Amino acid sequence: MRPSHVLPERPCRRLVPAGTMLRVSALRLLGRSGASRVLVLQDSSPRHYSSGPLGARDDTRDARAYFTTPIFYVNAAPHIGHLYSALLADALCRHRRLRVPSAAATRFSTGTDEHGLKIQQAAAAAGLAPIELCDQVSTQFQQLFREAGISSTDFIRTTEARHRVAVQHFWGVLKARGLLYKGLYEGWYCASDECFLPEAKVTRQPGPSGDSCPVSLESGHPVSWTKEENYIFRLSQFREPLQQWLRGDPQAITPEPFHHAVLQWLEEELPDLSVSRRSSHLHWGIPVPGDDSQTIYVWLDALVNYLTVIGYPNAEFKSWWPATSHIIGKDILKFHAIYWPAFLLGAGMSPPHRIYVHSHWTVCGQKMSKSLGNVVDPRTCLDRYTVDGFRYFLLRQGVPNWDCDYYDEKVVKLLDSELADALGGLLNRCTAKRINPSGTYPAFCTTCFPSEPALAGPLVRAQAEDYALVSAVATLPKQVADHYDNFQIYKALEAVSSCIRQTNGFVQRHAPWKLNWESPVDAPWLGTVLHVALECLRVFGTLLQPVTPSLADKLLSRLGVSATERGLGELYFLPRFYGHPCPFEGRRLGPETGLLFPRLDQSRAWLVKAHRT
Repeated sequence: MRPSHVLPERPCRRLVPAGTMLRVSALRLLGRSGASRVLVLQDSSPRHYSSGPLGARDDTRDARAYFTTPIFYVNAAPHIGHLYSALLADALCRHRRLRVPSAAATRFSTGTDEHGLKIQQAAAAAGLAPIELCDQVSTQFQQLFREAGISSTDFIRTTEARHRVAVQHFWGVLKARGLLYKGLYEGWYCASDECFLPEAKVTRQPGPSGDSCPVSLESGHPVSWTKEENYIFRLSQFREPLQQWLRGDPQAITPEPFHHAVLQWLEEELPDLSVSRRSSHLHWGIPVPGDDSQTIYVWLDALVNYLTVIGYPNAEFKSWWPATSHIIGKDILKFHAIYWPAFLLGAGMSPPHRIYVHSHWTVCGQKMSKSLGNVVDPRTCLDRYTVDGFRYFLLRQGVPNWDCDYYDEKVVKLLDSELADALGGLLNRCTAKRINPSGTYPAFCTTCFPSEPALAGPLVRAQAEDYALVSAVATLPKQVADHYDNFQIYKALEAVSSCIRQTNGFVQRHAPWKLNWESPVDAPWLGTVLHVALECLRVFGTLLQPVTPSLADKLLSRLGVSATERGLGELYFLPRFYGHPCPFEGRRLGPETGLLFPRLDQSRAWLVKAHRT
């Protein structure tokens, strides 16, 4: 979709103190329908831990959830910003599927926005019919998303016949409800943003020839004065209903700064909105029903795609709406948070359940642009850093509240540190034949690692830091789920990475390579150390599935975890610690799969350092 408004950067607030230890005695997760969530937190003593399923089953396992990306405008090839939007939606959707495994309970749509004046002009400049240009660029998006592992259930194109039916029906509903009228519309029009602008949103700046030219105050794109007879939507009637909606649901737009920004916009005048253009000027679009002299405004056309996918205007769409979460870039916030909800209210429907907003990616501190030659090709990045590696980087480093910067060295450093060294190194240590010659999940010894840290005895080997590790990993799935619910996937990955570091510290502290399987004193503790580390790895692999699906599959397969044991509802961590049997104890590990994630930095300096280590 097309850009509009760019918010200033604002740092986010940390909501949970780093390193907080929580004892969980009751746990129930929030369902998409808004069912209650109960979390009883007691003191920070590490004496007791949750022994139930860590993923915590949703109360409403049959509730439906519908995730959408924007539909991407086909005036240029896809870049990493487009991929980032799709990855955020994909991770949210995959995490939802881990919580509610029923395939019928979750839908996820993406697609391409193919109408409008810019497409009409770009196709003419290229000597192509508009549909030929759309076919070419839409194919690029589809190919990128396939390669990146985007698990969408629908790819919508606005040139499809089903979408034309939905848009024209929606138009008819608005007209029948008295919300459309024909009138003379005069004002500034921005072709790049495909929208009209009030005088207050236009400024002047020097053009290429040095003359002062009018431009959009928000996007900086050129504008021109336009006067024509169009159909107009009574947007002014919806200022108060929109305010009531947002004030009544502080989570409707997340993160909070964007919610606040929309409320600020609604403090200003909300003029009626032109929702058509003359067909003689814009023919590449959907005609107004009963009036071929007018073409439906491309933003109204584009936004209805979210209804087209779920079967609108047939009654089946009502089972999915409004249980909808839109994932959008901040540049199209106004269209999704003001125009779209107003259209929906006007049609007698509810606004979407959630609008999740993210910021942009810069390159080495500069905005990506074709003129600067710094547009990053996402397919090249997928080849260079692997699919899972680049997915992890964008979701680990991308913070929705403010713009994030991309440069190659940053990617290499992060992936080598967190995936190759920390996670891959931990798996290699625990499955190496020298340390784990039987190739199994060793037995856990409750004498060496009793559930009560105060217990003492000649065979007790667990230390206070080890109980802290168990507490951290026991509460990790709930912490991760909360971060997903709050649209903070980067915080979820930060929490997983922190626990991976703790687990490496646990293994390093007890040095199983120095223990002897033949020793009756060492063997029980050696098995226990490996058992705890493997259980931690199983939790990490399960929680990483939404972000790095192939890497997580490789990790879980190496641990011998079957496909039916990978959901959050089945995730019991360290049951032997709580006095319950462990289905993995004594089970053979899966086949050797090689390095979990090969290092990207193979420079001579690193190789010398690794050899010395």
